[in-house]
Amino acid sequence: MTTAASTTHPVALDATAALAGPGGHLMPSRALSDLVDADASDWARFATHWDELTLDTHMADGGTYRFRRYGQFELDADSGELSLLPHEPYRQEMDVNPLNGGVERVFDPLTGAFVGDQLLRSVLVELGRIFTAVDGTKTWNIKLHPYRIIASADQEGQPAPEGRHRDGVTFITSLMIGRTNVTGGESGVYTDAGEHLLTTTLTEPGDLLLGDDRRTLHSVTGLQPVDPLSASHRDVLVIAYTAR
Repeated sequence: MTTAASTTHPVALDATAALAGPGGHLMPSRALSDLVDADASDWARFATHWDELTLDTHMADGGTYRFRRYGQFELDADSGELSLLPHEPYRQEMDVNPLNGGVERVFDPLTGAFVGDQLLRSVLVELGRIFTAVDGTKTWNIKLHPYRIIASADQEGQPAPEGRHRDGVTFITSLMIGRTNVTGGESGVYTDAGEHLLTTTLTEPGDLLLGDDRRTLHSVTGLQPVDPLSASHRDVLVIAYTAR
């Protein structure tokens, strides 16, 4: 695996044009895999980190359907240098997240194996270079939110319990890691005025939805088990880039 791809790669050019235009873009798994030189074995290895997530005890709706960790990096887009930042509480204001905002939430940190995974580092660098090509930012704060959303016969899984929203960052992405025995989870991207830009259901490991968070809103529908008697979950990595 390499990180040699650049914004001259056709996949990166497509994403840059879409983000500079409408503001939302779907990058299928085959395209992202080509951009970061990953194969099925890389995605399968990366998915094992989601077995290390812990219960989110800060859900204001009382839900026990979300498992997660949290951490952040700084990226120099020109050099590709990634620096892991000290672990600290995560905070959003109420105007951004009316469900869970207004308080500092303390989550377990990313594991060392996750932080050191070459696939993660390749994805973060290549996405940073795409976003730099859109707006010229050279240094990015990157917040990482690996989520596992559980669905059961007693509790619908909510990937976006706050409804249609933005995250108060510059660019936001949702990377599909895996789905097990679930239906639902349809993602939508909208303009500020409510115009529908795209709807998709991320299914393949490596499917990636990107949005300019300053100009768009996004949502994800609830999850239900296909077989209520079997374990059901949807694993994603939400990556938030904020210009420094």
